[in-house]
Amino acid sequence: MTKINCKVDNCSHNKQGTCYSNRINVGGKGAKKDLNTCCGSFLDKANYSTLTNNTTSDGQCDCLVCDVNTCCYNDNKSCNAESILVSGNNVNIYTETSCLTFNLK
Repeated sequence: MTKINCKVDNCSHNKQGTCYSNRINVGGKGAKKDLNTCCGSFLDKANYSTLTNNTTSDGQCDCLVCDVNTCCYNDNKSCNAESILVSGNNVNIYTETSCLTFNLK
């Protein structure tokens, strides 16, 4: 499964740069560039503490749903990229994150 690398330091699911959410949703249906995408699963550590043991499998997140219809890696809402990178600086809400792996079809 796609490895989800995370540069959003204050996300509850981020453990040493890897996502440990049960599932992530990448949003931005009509995105034209990576800044138009977001990680809908972002939760701020300030409000939710650390949730790095939240996966249903034993380890990192292995369930990624992609709603970015304009991304070349989207295959029927499943990401076929080898890995993705989610980023965001000083994030307060999920819309301030982005999928840097996004590549316009």
